[in-house]
Amino acid sequence: MAQVIITEIRNAKSLNAENTIYDVEINHPEHGWIPYTLDPNDTDQTVSNNDLLTIIGSNFEAYIPPTQAELDEQAADMVRAQRDYLLATEVDPIVSNPLRWADMTSEQQTALAAYRTALLGVPQQAGFPHNVTWPTKP
Repeated sequence: MAQVIITEIRNAKSLNAENTIYDVEINHPEHGWIPYTLDPNDTDQTVSNNDLLTIIGSNFEAYIPPTQAELDEQAADMVRAQRDYLLATEVDPIVSNPLRWADMTSEQQTALAAYRTALLGVPQQAGFPHNVTWPTKP
């Protein structure tokens, strides 16, 4: 694939303290202004990162490290996503299917209901989001 020549950028923002990764908007000759992440580890050279670095120069928003509250929120989001995945793949396909549910013994139903409740309660754990004890699937 031929390399695309970019001559205009805007809204460059450093994503790390080393100023090696940037979010930027590039004026693509075919698509107009589009978001682009400049990362030296990117193996796709359709757009030359070196050329973009030259254009950006020192004209970028400085990196601001996330606050502890932001890091905690990211961790909480990741734990909730894992919990939601477990609910969607291990519990809800059984609980929401009347035939599968009815095929279980009352002990199995109670155990699965307790597991579901424990998964829903993960965000209320004292160590959430950094020290989570995951319930054991019955």
